[in-house]
Amino acid sequence: MHRQSKRAAKSQVCHANNQFCPICFVVPPHMLKEIAKRGDTQQSDWAFQSLTRSARIRGQRDVLSLIPSAKSTGEKRRTIYDAKNGIELPGKLVRGEGDPATQDPAVNEAYDAAGATFDFYKEIYKRNSIDDRGLRLDSTVHYSQNYDNAFWDGNQMVYGDGDGQIFTRFTKSIDVIAHELTHGITQYEAALIYQNQPGALNESMSDVFGSLVKQRVLNHTADQADWIIGAGLFMPGVKGVGIRSMKAPGTAYDDPVLGKDPQPAHVKDLYKGNEDNGGVHINSGIPNHAFYLAAVEIGGYAWEKAGKIWYITLRDRLRPRSNFAKAAHHTISVAGELYGHGSKEQNAVRHAWKQVGVEPALLGL
Repeated sequence: MHRQSKRAAKSQVCHANNQFCPICFVVPPHMLKEIAKRGDTQQSDWAFQSLTRSARIRGQRDVLSLIPSAKSTGEKRRTIYDAKNGIELPGKLVRGEGDPATQDPAVNEAYDAAGATFDFYKEIYKRNSIDDRGLRLDSTVHYSQNYDNAFWDGNQMVYGDGDGQIFTRFTKSIDVIAHELTHGITQYEAALIYQNQPGALNESMSDVFGSLVKQRVLNHTADQADWIIGAGLFMPGVKGVGIRSMKAPGTAYDDPVLGKDPQPAHVKDLYKGNEDNGGVHINSGIPNHAFYLAAVEIGGYAWEKAGKIWYITLRDRLRPRSNFAKAAHHTISVAGELYGHGSKEQNAVRHAWKQVGVEPALLGL
């Protein structure tokens, strides 16, 4: 099937089944539940409100799926809105493409990071925005009050300001913004179901490219990068470096209020419960670590080779129900096609999946 017609078919499936294009939040529910349980009265109230607001947003998905998607313009077009601590989207228009910077750092951060993400996909992978047809990048800042999250709702990005005690504003981390925008690319391409291993792959793809956008902006090679998702989101005093670590899953935070990072780095420790849609934010640590291992073994700038392998796999190979084993098979196969069978690059990808305990799928591909 031609790629454009394939994408159109996926988009139709996405609107028919909300599992394929969920509202994707950067802060997982298990973190907010720990704050609600362990925090002081005010922190617990903020976390509970964020959880409740997130649940209501998910409940609005049926309505959102009937709303036409943002228009494709064919060129970079960023539009930033201000919800003014309300919940009506998109809010008041405060900055458009080419407009000068404002006095509001959240507006400028959302604008600049969306541009860096657009440029990354355009210049590195020749992709024209989220839908590859120049989809306008709409963002809303100052959503709700003390809202501890950021999310992609299927049409646009939305950022909370944080509670000021545990989380700061969510526009501060460029990798968080690139992470959420990549959910849109997954929506238009692989349409990975947001449940169990396909959902964990969905989250992992966003972490991979969120990290790569940050690495490119900082001009960091694979061995220079911090491989932390959400560095800078925590307020001073929180015992943690970010919300996830691709280099060392399970070590991003260990805090009296947040609890301990539950991410596994190996499939033997796979979370098998029902929370978080079957652990989509938890088990993403396994494919995250595989990408980190492959990128470091290949060396150089991770977006050039490892990132290209993962991008082509996301764009052309993965399907809605793909699991870790199929992702391993496809990334190994793509590495061989790009750089040669038995090449350093293919061997690095093969070694990476083996180190996290994932055997490439051989059947039912």
